[in-house]
Amino acid sequence: MAAIVLAVVLLCGGGGGLAAFLLLRDTETGEGAAEPVAAVEGFLDAVYVDQNAAATTGLLCGEARNQSAVQDKIDEVQRYARTYPSPRYRWDPPKVEQQDADKAIVSTKLTVLTADDRSAEQQLRFTLVHKTGWWVCDVG
Repeated sequence: MAAIVLAVVLLCGGGGGLAAFLLLRDTETGEGAAEPVAAVEGFLDAVYVDQNAAATTGLLCGEARNQSAVQDKIDEVQRYARTYPSPRYRWDPPKVEQQDADKAIVSTKLTVLTADDRSAEQQLRFTLVHKTGWWVCDVG
């Protein structure tokens, strides 16, 4: 009887482990960036220069891919362009604060300048993961 209970527990645990593996394995398709800074540069270009939600989403790790949230950010950037004259975005060269084989923290300062001499700055901190290249997982 104990052998049957043990077999059921192992089967259920193994099935749960298999399900977790299938859900959490690398969900990225294609290749990520070769280095963390390149991933951040690509992300910033996609959001602030190209204003392209699909391109932005393609730079995110699987866990962070939320097309609706990305589109909301693109819409915000476009609203800013309609509100203020000729906004231009620039950022300091991204700097790697921490990095190991699987994770990196990169920071930069984003600045928006308008034709009427207004400006605003925001410090950004990116968390990236390395799976099939480097992918942006969080921006704070």
